[in-house]
Amino acid sequence: MEKQTNAAPADNKIRDLILGILLDVIGMLSFSIPFLGEFGDLVWAPISGLIMVWMYKGKSGKLAGIVSFIEEVLPATDFIPSFTLMWFYTYIIKKS
Repeated sequence: MEKQTNAAPADNKIRDLILGILLDVIGMLSFSIPFLGEFGDLVWAPISGLIMVWMYKGKSGKLAGIVSFIEEVLPATDFIPSFTLMWFYTYIIKKS
C-alpha cells in the first residue's frame, strides 16, 4: 500500500509556476483600469480563491485560497503575487 503525502507531484511544478504567474497577472490587471478595476476584483476574488484551492490541496491550499480571496478583495493589494508566493512555499520552502 502506498503512503499518500500532501506534497505536490514534481510534474506539476512547471505547470503550477506558469499558471500561477498568469493568474497573478490577471489579478493585477485591475490596476490598469482606475475605479472599474476594483469592481472587477469583487468578481475575481472568489474565482482566485477557488483556483488556489484547486491548485494546492490540503490545509495549506485552503488557507492560501482564503488569503488569495482577501488579498483580491482589499483595495491596493493587487500587487501581491499570491499564486507565485504559494508556488515558492509549496515547491521550495516546504521541500526543504
